[in-house]
Amino acid sequence: MAGKKREILVVASKVKDVVKGQKCQSSGDLIEGLSEKVHELVEAAVKRAKANKRATVRPYDL
Repeated sequence: MAGKKREILVVASKVKDVVKGQKCQSSGDLIEGLSEKVHELVEAAVKRAKANKRATVRPYDL
């Protein structure tokens, strides 16, 4: 979905806590980038579930 802003799917404060816990800093656009990856992962899982004739997305679809 190039050009269309999508909803953020990750909790920014939790992600930043993990990064900070590893003694690193997070860039301003990290959360957007990570959320985009999550969108892609979920979309691929949905496609896999549908390909297997299921309406339920399961962990192994990831």
